[in-house]
Amino acid sequence: MNKLLVFTDGGARGNPGPAAAGVVVKNSRGEIIFSQKKFLGKKTNNEAEYAAVELAVAWLEKNLSLFSQVEFYFDSLLVTKQLKGEWKVKAAHLRPQVVRIRKKLAALGKPVDFFYLPRKKNTLADALVNQALDEAGF
Repeated sequence: MNKLLVFTDGGARGNPGPAAAGVVVKNSRGEIIFSQKKFLGKKTNNEAEYAAVELAVAWLEKNLSLFSQVEFYFDSLLVTKQLKGEWKVKAAHLRPQVVRIRKKLAALGKPVDFFYLPRKKNTLADALVNQALDEAGF
């Protein structure tokens, strides 16, 4: 089974403030097969976290043949619990984004799981966020 491990992170310097997203995709052997960073402009931390998930989902949609299963890893407990459906999305402005992500993930037609991990274990995605912010001058 070709399982992909997807690590995402989003962050803002200030909340809201200049924000960025980072994505790292590894194959089942732990090799990085894709990474992306993106400056997002002014966003909240949670908006940036979800923007990172959307970047990852867009890549997955274009690379369906590379995997049969996906595991997402987030250092945001909020994102983890909301995407699992364990917590409500109370912020009205985030609801459409969460619904869009859930629909796109379901449309992949493959098993998708979500896991929380401590920030110190999400160093690659976190580094991409900081690189994007630094490169943008923030």
